[in-house]
Amino acid sequence: MNRQQLRVLLDDVGSGTLTPEAAQDRLLQYLRQKPYDDIGFARVDLHRSTRQGFPEVVFGQGKTPGQIAAIAERIVTAGHALLVTRTNREAFDAVRVVVPEAEFHEVARCIARPVETTPKGRGTILIAAAGTADLPIAEEAALTAEVMGNAVDRLYDVGVAGLHRLLKEHERISAARVVIVAAGMEGALPSVVAGLVDVPVVAVPTSVGYGASFGGLAALLGMLNSCAIGVSVVNIDNGFGAAAIASSINHLD
Repeated sequence: MNRQQLRVLLDDVGSGTLTPEAAQDRLLQYLRQKPYDDIGFARVDLHRSTRQGFPEVVFGQGKTPGQIAAIAERIVTAGHALLVTRTNREAFDAVRVVVPEAEFHEVARCIARPVETTPKGRGTILIAAAGTADLPIAEEAALTAEVMGNAVDRLYDVGVAGLHRLLKEHERISAARVVIVAAGMEGALPSVVAGLVDVPVVAVPTSVGYGASFGGLAALLGMLNSCAIGVSVVNIDNGFGAAAIASSINHLD
């Protein structure tokens, strides 16, 4: 239970839609929950949503399908939203045995099971991708933002090699509260976008490009050296991290 959920609980008591006794029962039920669940190979953090506003997210790469399924089951049993990043269909087959309502998002390479109780963001997060090759990272960001309770607008294949494609969508870009921009090659797109809007831009360098792109390092350095204001930069291919930052901004009062 995070601060916003606690506020809603208190508002429900104040409006009479929830009795003080029922509210007390909900709080006690949460407080009785262990802060983490030790399952041997992992300690599943059950109170992360209280500290950070969203439950623990599972990084699937390097974990076996059985390990991912066991962690997912603990998270869902505690009543939390489920998000597994950098995973595959084999892991999903194991997860849906214990979490039947989970869904696999192939392009994003994620397993997700949202919950209605996730606090909603105040505005829209727009995800812009330079090219089709950037879609796995852009979709990881888009799905993460949605599971975290945000409205998402996708704007794909608007790289600087065809600037007219981006400029045509200026109204959509300007309507967003936060913009995430995923780009490889020289990583120029976030600077261009940031020069058009008055909201934060979260830049995601992708590992897309020929040899001298050095697996996304060229894009990373280009974004870190952006001359446009309001640009923050996450690690190479870190669509999840970009969405987490954008979601935090979008949930501010």
